[in-house]
Amino acid sequence: MSMADRDGKIWMDGKLIDWRDAKIHVLTHTLHYGMGVFEGVRAYQTADGGSAIFRLKEHTKRLLNSAKIFQMDVPFDQETLEAAQREVVRENKLASCYLRPIIWIGSEKLGVSAKGNTIHVAIAAWPWGAYLGEEGLSRGIRVKTSSFTRHHVNVSMVRAKASGWYVNSILANQEATADGYDEALLLDVDGYVSEGSGENFFLVNRGKLFTPDLSSCLDGITRDTVITLAKEAGIEVIEKRITRDEVYTADEAFFTGTAAEVTPIRELDNRTIGSGARGPITEKLQAAFFDVVSGKSAQHQDWLTKI
Repeated sequence: MSMADRDGKIWMDGKLIDWRDAKIHVLTHTLHYGMGVFEGVRAYQTADGGSAIFRLKEHTKRLLNSAKIFQMDVPFDQETLEAAQREVVRENKLASCYLRPIIWIGSEKLGVSAKGNTIHVAIAAWPWGAYLGEEGLSRGIRVKTSSFTRHHVNVSMVRAKASGWYVNSILANQEATADGYDEALLLDVDGYVSEGSGENFFLVNRGKLFTPDLSSCLDGITRDTVITLAKEAGIEVIEKRITRDEVYTADEAFFTGTAAEVTPIRELDNRTIGSGARGPITEKLQAAFFDVVSGKSAQHQDWLTKI
């Protein structure tokens, strides 16, 4: 089914409209120059039979911070955008779903300067299962180190989840999947591990959890979730620069992200990671994550916003 041709409602500039009517002009500034910001958010069916959006406040705050970085004057406040996301899930009668809030620059004029153009906001939601496949969640995925380097922090401001930055991600993912892999791992400009094309990266070695520092990767909300859950489980978490050969010799590795959730990595560059299966610490953290997002865990109920 086409993303453009389906039933449902999309929240656009303050009101719900029919899905098929959510359109923009071909001369929209963001379409040409790439300066827009967005979020990926998930709602999960909860153990009590209801539905809740996971870490809605943090996602919405990051969306607005991304816009602030680019000096985009968003015409809606955080409370309004949070309410709109709940409304979109409710009006589309969704239990578990993916939400895509996006902020873009309008079509009043083109040229590098966007001064004077209208800032628009839309929120869509739809069912979306395991981003890297259900089998990937249990068996793990095969990953290739990309020939494309992740952005330098003075080229792109990595705290912003920006539309234009994802050209780099698309190129890396295309390259990896064309070579028969499931996903790409990108290095930073100094050759250290940065992140996947749309995921943060973790490895496990000798019972400790390692993840790259945030100098060249997105400050992921699922990343923060996993770090919190790991510390609560008594697992030491170390944020540091990671070399590619450290990944080759790791006991376990996995990706995290709103779309990817917690996805094990069984292989990098034709080298088996650990036993070549989902490792025990990965499995423990994955189970803890799904217990939290579904409301099965008594911990972190404040991370769930009921619909």
